Amino acid sequence: MKRKTIYICSNCGYESPKWMGKCLDCGAWNTYQEEVVEVKKTSGGKVVTARKKVAAKRLTEVAASNSDRIVTSIGEFNRVMGGGIVRDSLSIITAKPGAGKSTLLLQVADDITAKGYKVLYASGEESESQIKNRAERILSKINNDIWVVSDSNMNNVLHSIEEIDPDLIIIDSIQTFALEEYSSRPGSPTQTMECANELLKIAKNGQKPRAVIMVGQMTKDDEIAGLRALEHLVDTVLIIDGERGEELRSLVSSKNRFGSTGEMGFFSMTEEGMIPIDNPSEFFMTKREPEELVSGSALTVIKEGTRPIIVEIESLVSRSFTPYPSRIGESIGRDQLNTLISILEQRGRIPLYDKNVVIKSTGGIKLREQSVNLAVIMSMVSSTNNVPIDSHTVFIADVGLTGELKKVPSLETRIRELDRMGFKRVCIAKGAIRDKSKFKDIKVIELNNIQQVISYIFR
Repeated sequence: MKRKTIYICSNCGYESPKWMGKCLDCGAWNTYQEEVVEVKKTSGGKVVTARKKVAAKRLTEVAASNSDRIVTSIGEFNRVMGGGIVRDSLSIITAKPGAGKSTLLLQVADDITAKGYKVLYASGEESESQIKNRAERILSKINNDIWVVSDSNMNNVLHSIEEIDPDLIIIDSIQTFALEEYSSRPGSPTQTMECANELLKIAKNGQKPRAVIMVGQMTKDDEIAGLRALEHLVDTVLIIDGERGEELRSLVSSKNRFGSTGEMGFFSMTEEGMIPIDNPSEFFMTKREPEELVSGSALTVIKEGTRPIIVEIESLVSRSFTPYPSRIGESIGRDQLNTLISILEQRGRIPLYDKNVVIKSTGGIKLREQSVNLAVIMSMVSSTNNVPIDSHTVFIADVGLTGELKKVPSLETRIRELDRMGFKRVCIAKGAIRDKSKFKDIKVIELNNIQQVISYIFR
């Protein structure tokens, strides 16, 4: 064996024999990291790698697997994972610091150990006492089948896995571990990928399959730190989204080989841990009595993953005493808000050039779909006129620059959710749905443009 120094781009994995300021492959600056690798050459000077011979099989002869799962009692977690934790899977979860990654995984560990499973929690960042303090804060009782190891040496962790024989292995975080066989520091591309590959072998072991969940550090660009190859290696990529200081946390699967990609679960971050929000529609609406109508409020339905969620949008339109009125969108992008204000001024004939406009959603959920546009406009109209909208009326439509209403995807699914929740009316684009008779108790109102909607609501 001979040692050789190379430089690897931490952004794309491109290898270079010398350091350069700019990566020749992806064009990123100052991303090369020094790595020392061991190279074995033949007499002819070629690098050789010993590989295990694997015989090819006909696809018809391969036994199908139903992916046996460990089902937790945390419904929102199960939803995002596709029904539970697959026994022979490798997953990674990432989020900003303090978002609740370690808290959620400790709760998952506590839940499945109560069902008779064994969990190993390995941390390269926290001491055993720190993990114990968090567990005592969020768990009512610590189960004896939760094992803890605080060591950044991956070789010691692998040895602990052989001794304890756990069903679930939690690695917090993968960028803090290193294998003794490699001289590079923890967090380097080589160490991160080699440690992940060792865990992959453990998870996919045909004799004793295990589930592995790794915590991945997040960069300032809201991506998993390290090579993109790490995301390709794992079966599931989970992201916790939520601002520091806010209660709402959303768990999203950006990749899932065993379920729906893009599925979302909601949690409330409290001192007792991450509490699942089992009925998000109730969480994202303000509970009011029928006579307690307020202006500036409108309801719509968004679709997160496979689930429709009813969301309340609030607007505050007030007179501006400066030449440049404020345009604040806490839940939608500023460009989207400015576009909707322009449409309302030009097509709805409601002047807002001298008005401050503030938009937010109840519960703080981000409004990423275009299906909320009609509800945003109607909440602004309600606030401008200081006239409330009936709490049993919902708006589901995109709005074009012409002021015309546009149909949105999965409209029938959204209306069925409204029908189930007991709403009376829903305003949609004309021709967006074929058969309105399939809905029992809700009236589907088809309209052409925002002028017709305004006239219908504020007769």
